[in-house]
Amino acid sequence: MKKFTSLFLLLSLSILYSSCLKDKCQRTYSMFRPVYRTTAEVRASIKSNAARALERPGKLFIRGKYIFLNEIDKGIHVIDNSNPSAPKSVSFIDIPGNIDVAVKGNTLYADSYTDMVTLDITDPLKVITKKFTDDAFPFRRYSNGFVADTSLIIVDWVRKDTTVLVDCDGGVINFFGGCASCSFVLESSQGMNKDASPFGAGVGGSMARFALMDDYLYTVTDNLLNVFNITTATDPQFSKKLNLGWNIETIYPFKGRLFIGSNTGMFIYETSNPATPTKVGTFAHARTCDPVIADDKYAYVTLRSGTTCQGFTNQMDVLNIENINSPVLVKSYPLTNPHGLSKDGNTLFVCDGAEGLKIYNATNVTDIRLLKQIRNLDTYDVIAFNQVALVVTKDGLYQFDYSKLDDIRLLSKINFEK
Repeated sequence: MKKFTSLFLLLSLSILYSSCLKDKCQRTYSMFRPVYRTTAEVRASIKSNAARALERPGKLFIRGKYIFLNEIDKGIHVIDNSNPSAPKSVSFIDIPGNIDVAVKGNTLYADSYTDMVTLDITDPLKVITKKFTDDAFPFRRYSNGFVADTSLIIVDWVRKDTTVLVDCDGGVINFFGGCASCSFVLESSQGMNKDASPFGAGVGGSMARFALMDDYLYTVTDNLLNVFNITTATDPQFSKKLNLGWNIETIYPFKGRLFIGSNTGMFIYETSNPATPTKVGTFAHARTCDPVIADDKYAYVTLRSGTTCQGFTNQMDVLNIENINSPVLVKSYPLTNPHGLSKDGNTLFVCDGAEGLKIYNATNVTDIRLLKQIRNLDTYDVIAFNQVALVVTKDGLYQFDYSKLDDIRLLSKINFEK
């Protein structure tokens, strides 16, 4: 009995000891700590500075001779495009947390994190802040259950790589390392209109979340359509908030209508009463990212797969909108990973991601034909206007002369700094 007990204890200790010697593996994780600033500090930094190199392309807006190009989360480049063959960077407007932009006359509207800022840009070298609209864009989402300090603004994230020992059999480790203020950023919440005057409200791209129409500014968030009366341009007045559902992405104005793209479909709002837009039509599709443009008879919707879209469809849908209350799918065209698009007359421009810029003859919507594909560009958005196509890509802002469709030529390129 004593021998058996001793043997049992020896085996138990042996098993316990071997479990302590369990194989360990190194695993490296990246942790991010938020950098906070006060609202006053953020707002005080909004100002004009000398022109700077482009680094991260974003939304595009043109008015008159100027191009306004967003630098993601940093501000707006002001570019004099009097000569598209030789554009000149004029200034950079520092706007922390900026993603979207729209310009009416000499007034610029932009998001700054959750707020909207209104600027007088009469002198692009010396912009004047006219107004802040609090909490116009309330959605900034983070992963892993992180909750930001709502009394402050996160202006940056500091990355720290940490190597730890874990069980080689795939044991789980808390890569936050007990840091309550660490998190990964998941996402920041946030076309060409033939009737728009290049000297009035200006023209935005198809990826925009801001839309101007007469004396109103319309903006979309993840789930809301916000309406601002801008009769006095420098003093926008909040007018109305409409619930659109979730996963709203883009807004495009055309002849008194707002075409709103979402992950799951297109919504059409009519603005006979501009202060209170009314939904008049809907078209549902598979869950994918969804910019949209329109003309008198048709809407063109690009659908793409992507991590935020959670879908696998890559195509362009052409919808008949003559019966605005009941859009009908005319035909779908397969694409690789389409983003922004623009249309000038019967010429259709589509940014097909890494496949470049594709230019089509869209005279017959049931038989849209590829005229030219400009390769070696990773394209994001395009505005086609006055025979010049402005294309935002991962490595620069390109301008193409398409006055002769059989001889489309590069006019200029502004490189992004890598």
